[in-house]
Amino acid sequence: MSVRKKKRPVVVEKDATRGKSLSMLRKPTISDVAKVAGVSKSTVSLVVRNNPIVSDKARARVQEAMVELGYVYNRSAANLRMASSSAIGVIVNDLTNGFFAELAVAMDMIVQSAGFVQLMANTCESIDRQREVIASMREHGVSGMIITPVHGTSAEDLRPLVESGMPIVVAIRDIPGLHAIRVVPENRKGTYEAGRHLLDLGYRRIGFLGGFADTAVFQTRLQGLKESLGAAGIRLEDRYILPSNASRAGGRDAMHRLLELPERPTACLCINDAVAFGACDGLRSAGIEPGRDFGVIGFDDVAEASCAVPALTTVSVDPQGLGRRVAQLLLRQVSAGRVERELVTTPTRLVVRESCGAPWRDAAQRGGGPAGNAQPAKVGPGN
Repeated sequence: MSVRKKKRPVVVEKDATRGKSLSMLRKPTISDVAKVAGVSKSTVSLVVRNNPIVSDKARARVQEAMVELGYVYNRSAANLRMASSSAIGVIVNDLTNGFFAELAVAMDMIVQSAGFVQLMANTCESIDRQREVIASMREHGVSGMIITPVHGTSAEDLRPLVESGMPIVVAIRDIPGLHAIRVVPENRKGTYEAGRHLLDLGYRRIGFLGGFADTAVFQTRLQGLKESLGAAGIRLEDRYILPSNASRAGGRDAMHRLLELPERPTACLCINDAVAFGACDGLRSAGIEPGRDFGVIGFDDVAEASCAVPALTTVSVDPQGLGRRVAQLLLRQVSAGRVERELVTTPTRLVVRESCGAPWRDAAQRGGGPAGNAQPAKVGPGN
């Protein structure tokens, strides 16, 4: 006698993009709601948690999709996920910048050694992306977050996160007034020393390149340079201050603008190493050799700085040491079960290499050939 095989149930899913309902043998998920509503999963999560940052229009679409699909938010399951999380969220504003990559690697070493997993996201300097990532991290129940904030972030933007009781550490870009641990390098001291070094080499017309003028990191690093020049009786002219994206491309653009100035500077201090590398690119495109013909100093001391040509003189913040410190401060809060508020400053030091012009100046002082060949006219007083 033959045995008839039973047919397996078939899951039927209609085209949700045309507004039709989903008929399926499984419970609808946040992903299903997001697809029907035409929004991200993070937005759905914000709606079910009654977060006020979602627009009324998006909230209405999500609620309609939830009713259509019969979606029910399982709050107890969500709370269980949050309570049992062993993940740390790391939100970085620009992972294409080698400094932040080094920072993240150092943080990961500490996080892993403590038995946590690091969940990382790149916000690409977008405030909207940062908001979505923070919401998603909270949805996944991370035990704490490390944030290098995007340009334009205010204390108000992060207030809901702080008030939720989530342990956080904000690093590199300070956000004054934020009730959290904030970790920043000694920016003003670092640029003061860099400016004094350029003065000691004989430079007098010195520019400041890169960064967003409305950020605390820009203002404090600029202030250090102004103070060092002021101590020598020199005023930093406004036209020598050229903000740009804090990237290699931004540095190249800023250098092109600087070279178009009348009585242009003969040296510059850059907001970070990425901008300094771009400034060197801009000099070479104009037939000017960094170090020999024009002094350049960066800020960060990324791994590439020592092997660049010419090797980059820079203010070192010890990216890996800084990353370890940031991770330790977060884990301290997670372990204690409390949120802390503190401004932590980490040391800086000037690392002298070739791009500032020091080797050529030393050669001229030793008399290794005609001074004009060993050290171009940029070094003389009044330059």
